[in-house]
Amino acid sequence: MNKKIFSAQGLTKVYVSGETEVRALRGLDLDVLAGEVIVLLGPSGSGKSTLLNIMGGLDRPTSGHLFFRDLELTALGDRDLTAYRRQHVGFVFQFYNLVPSLTAYENVALVTEIAEDPMRPEEALALVGLEARMDHFPSQLSGGEQQRVAIARAVAKRPDVLLCDEPTGALDSKTGIRVIEALLSVNKQLGTTTLIITHNASIQSVADRVFFFADGQISRTLKNEQRMAAAELSW
Repeated sequence: MNKKIFSAQGLTKVYVSGETEVRALRGLDLDVLAGEVIVLLGPSGSGKSTLLNIMGGLDRPTSGHLFFRDLELTALGDRDLTAYRRQHVGFVFQFYNLVPSLTAYENVALVTEIAEDPMRPEEALALVGLEARMDHFPSQLSGGEQQRVAIARAVAKRPDVLLCDEPTGALDSKTGIRVIEALLSVNKQLGTTTLIITHNASIQSVADRVFFFADGQISRTLKNEQRMAAAELSW
């Protein structure tokens, strides 16, 4: 049985702006198993991105506890949280954030230079099907190819966890499916625990489990007994 990689108890997050309080998370509990693919679904403002940012060490909860394996993230100082992010977490966002003046190879190499046990950049690009495009600049790549370079960059340091916030949000269906295929390939070949926020409900079919969000909590969880291949998705 896979071990827990994340465990959260009673996570809350309150943002205060002037006299306004926004409760982004309201006592959220969850467990995530190592190697799982999890899709997070729910309306904007339901807490999905807030949770991912806390899991990735980019933000802190207002209260509650979050563990990565035996490490309590909610007890770490800034320096240790930075070390956790650098060693264990890869991020993929809706916008690719590639350096325009660098080739695909060089964009990935940026990460491998600071990682402890990185892949070679060409190896990471091959994992997402872009070994033939490694000498191209972002302006010479399609949106889907740029996103796959961003995935290669995220996985090149061999993270335990890949956190993806709307990775197909700016893409058409055919291109989005290629990106989901790349994420599933990484999960299968490297065993990377993968969490994907999306507004596209069809993507839930590729996941081991689906977390449905409402009002800062997980309102229900769905387990897929049979995961669908990305190529079978109807967008």
